[in-house]
Amino acid sequence: MLTLFIQHTSAGLTLNENFDRDVRTDMDMAFDKLVPESLPWRHTDEGPDDSASHTKTALCGTSITVPITDGKLNLGTWQGVYLCEFRAAKHTRRLVATILP
Repeated sequence: MLTLFIQHTSAGLTLNENFDRDVRTDMDMAFDKLVPESLPWRHTDEGPDDSASHTKTALCGTSITVPITDGKLNLGTWQGVYLCEFRAAKHTRRLVATILP
């Protein structure tokens, strides 16, 4: 069993379709529609996308668990692991991977 955890509050992890690149674009569009930066956010210490990115992360989540079978990730045919970056500026991200037998 693999558990991935991202040590940040403005980026998330999820599983989704990994074949059609339009899925990524659609996900970005949906998150932006659900959590627009244009709201009157109060927490903007690191820029106008600061609080919106924290909210998107809360919706997305910060960890995933994937079974390992015969030494390989046991994902569905179309599944892939997504690291969702919700900040406009570049940030260094740290992941913690834990593998349990």
